[in-house]
This record gives sequence, C-alpha cells and structure tokens, in this order.
Amino acid sequence: MDRPNILRRSIMLAAHIWRRVMNVKFNPLKHIPDNTLQSYFMLVLFTIWSITFGFIATYYIGWLGYSTITSVVVHLTILIPIMITNAVFIDAERTGAQWLVEWQSEQSRYKLFTNRLKAKNLVRWKVDSEG
Repeated sequence: MDRPNILRRSIMLAAHIWRRVMNVKFNPLKHIPDNTLQSYFMLVLFTIWSITFGFIATYYIGWLGYSTITSVVVHLTILIPIMITNAVFIDAERTGAQWLVEWQSEQSRYKLFTNRLKAKNLVRWKVDSEG
C-alpha cells in the first residue's frame, strides 16, 4: 500500500493538532455561541500570552536581544494559516465534501495497514498446524 501524499498528511495533521489544542468544546469559550467571536478571543489571548512570554524571556531569562513584536508576528504567521485550514475542514465536514471523505479514508486505510502487526490482541491463525 502506498503512503498518502505528504501534503495531505501535513494538512490533516495541522487540523488534528489545532483541534486537540484549541477546541472550544473543552475551554471556557464554548459558552460563546458565535464561532467568529470565539476565534477573535482566542487570537487576543494568544497575543497576550505571546507578549507575556516575550517579557519573561527578555527580563527574567536574560535574552536581551529578544523581540516581543517579532515573536507575535512569527506566532501569527504560524497560527493564522492553521486556523484557516481548520475552518476549511469544518466547512468540508459540514457539507460532506467528497475530497475530505477520500482523504480520511486514505489515511485510515494506511494507518490500518501500518498498524496491522502492532495490535496486541492480534492472533495469527496457523492454517498448516491448526487445520
């Protein structure tokens, strides 16, 4: 069985990691009914924490050349595309997009194929000796 495309795997991984870390089903923002407002508050919280860690790195750790603004920009250039990717996946799941179904089934088949020998409850049937 061929390994799935690295681009597809990377995109699926980005969406999976985003959902694990930033899923509003498990944080207090779940009480806000509007998804756009939830994303806005997540970005605000991200900015606050990024600046806070920048100040900690500058003053307490002693990284005097550390730029807080650069830290915020770098984090945003990573998180915003992941947010957009997650939004595309949510929309595709809601509409039942065929490409997502194909990607998920391809990934599932490959995981099943690669993990077929790792299962703890797997018992091989020895046809010659048991038959």
